[in-house]
Amino acid sequence: MTMPSHVEADALSLREAMAKALTEEGVLADPAWRQAVQTVPRHQFTPGFYLPADQRDEHGLTVWQPVTADLDPARWLSAAYSDTTLITQFDGHEPDWTQPTARHGGTPTSSSTLPSLVLRMWSDADVHEGHTTLEIGTGTGYSTALACERLGSSPITSIEVDPHRLDQAANALYGCGYTPTLAVADGLYGYWPEAKFDRIVAACSFRTVPPALLAQTRPGGKVLLTLSGWLYGYARVLLTVAQDGTAEGPLLPGTVSFMSARTHAAPAFGNPAHWATDLPDKARTARHRPGRITDATREAFHLRFLAQSTVPHTQMVTVGQVVHLVDVVTGSAATLTPEDETWQVREGGPVNLWQRIENLLDAYDAAGTPAPETFTLHARDRELLLRHPQMPTLTLPPP
Repeated sequence: MTMPSHVEADALSLREAMAKALTEEGVLADPAWRQAVQTVPRHQFTPGFYLPADQRDEHGLTVWQPVTADLDPARWLSAAYSDTTLITQFDGHEPDWTQPTARHGGTPTSSSTLPSLVLRMWSDADVHEGHTTLEIGTGTGYSTALACERLGSSPITSIEVDPHRLDQAANALYGCGYTPTLAVADGLYGYWPEAKFDRIVAACSFRTVPPALLAQTRPGGKVLLTLSGWLYGYARVLLTVAQDGTAEGPLLPGTVSFMSARTHAAPAFGNPAHWATDLPDKARTARHRPGRITDATREAFHLRFLAQSTVPHTQMVTVGQVVHLVDVVTGSAATLTPEDETWQVREGGPVNLWQRIENLLDAYDAAGTPAPETFTLHARDRELLLRHPQMPTLTLPPP
């Protein structure tokens, strides 16, 4: 994409300002990564994207406004060099950026991740010169370009499940002079033609650790993944692969989320009211309120992942004031209804879903509310165990 000279000049100034701001925030401690940020033209990788409007629509849905150089050049360029995730696709449908229209609601399925998180991922993966590296989720190609600028193109392989997305990313990468290995492939299975890798970094989240990724990593190599699930709990883990193919590593601190790999997305479960019809009339008082895992706090973010690990097939939705839990695998369900200062629980099916979550919360409190980095994930023989010395072992969904 060829831009007028004044646009490129403005972009250079904005890149330098973004690099300065990220350095002051402690994100760009490595001068080589700072140079990469100052060099890679993010606007070339984001010709069109959506930003949320200030107000929701009459149905309470987020209104997503299209932003392009033609529609609003100043807003487009400013957003491209902000530390913001730029949504480029909803529900797997590629927009027509020549005639874009506003969207009401929808599930984001592709984006240009905020630069600070991209840099944090590359840093946390401990990637250095000479490391052969697989990136899962090319997206717009901006993250790939930063890696190529910092490490060179030849050791970088990047795969993307969406062929149209990869085609656009490839055009931008090659147009900027970067020549990594690119392929349309499902990240669940890695990319055997370029294996084995010293580092694997996923820019999407998985419900479990894909065995192919461990098999494609050299002994001593590292795999950085974001784990997620159907309660939308997230945790990042840095696994080191042993000679025998097993792996283990700590959860990492912080609150980071990525879009799910498409094959690991939560399934539709129907109408919550239908699930509630067969629940017993008798309720009990909950020992823990649902806010323990839904509040907008770091602890709740961490607890949601732990809770999800104890009820891995469960989804949660709030209708009015009633919180519904449904498990599409076992057919179990639960509702939590506020009453005065308490929450009343009704549960049915083979698994008492909220009771399981309460037991987890009891153990977490008894252990002294341990932070994410005190947990270790062990992957061996297709078994994934999350361990903490003062808590019961949790089993993640099998690969």
